Amino acid sequence: MSTTRHLVNRRRRLATAPPRTPGTEPDPAAEAVTPIAATTGTATATATEPEPQTEADTAPDTPGESPRKQARRRPHLTLPVVLCALTVLLGAFAAWAFASAGDLRDEPARQNTALTDIGRTSEVKGRISEAVGAVFSYDYASPARSDRAASTYLTGRAVQQHKDMLADVREQAPKQKLVLTTTVTESGVEFLDGDRARLLVFADQSNTRTGKDEETTYAAAMFAVDAVRRGDTWLIAAIDTFTR
Repeated sequence: MSTTRHLVNRRRRLATAPPRTPGTEPDPAAEAVTPIAATTGTATATATEPEPQTEADTAPDTPGESPRKQARRRPHLTLPVVLCALTVLLGAFAAWAFASAGDLRDEPARQNTALTDIGRTSEVKGRISEAVGAVFSYDYASPARSDRAASTYLTGRAVQQHKDMLADVREQAPKQKLVLTTTVTESGVEFLDGDRARLLVFADQSNTRTGKDEETTYAAAMFAVDAVRRGDTWLIAAIDTFTR
């Protein structure tokens, strides 16, 4: 009975199926189209479906404020701090610059116009060279000339220093008929500030005895003088022979 029913069903399927062309086989790719399309659609839908977001990801940092507003607000929070730091740095730099400028103004080398005022430097060199030649020259036959030179070119401590330095010459000059001549060979202005100056002086000295046995001796001298300006001339205020 079951065999007869099976044959009947097969005949019905053959009757309703479309006729095949002889020599052709059914296309397996056509049978697989539906499963592949269905699978692909399912995979695409699965891949593009967004992941659900949690409340921790979407909640803003500040209640009632969007993340975009918070991003715009954060840089402005650090601006006062940056400005404060810059103000402190600029203030410190200004204080340092002011102190450095004061030190430069107070430094003696910055006040030494001998490095810049050529006219005044040449003037003091010429006046002091003339003064040194006059006060350190002595003629036994004309002692008053030396006294006039001392009163003309010396002031302050230099007056007594000059007397002490020429004391032996004054004492021996009448007996030995001495003539002392001093000539400045070179001088340099070490310091010049307004009406004060200090010079280093190089000089040649000749000491001649004009008695029966005439004799001349020569010597070189080096010393420093402090000079001050009085009116239109420069005076020697102190003499430094570099001896203690």
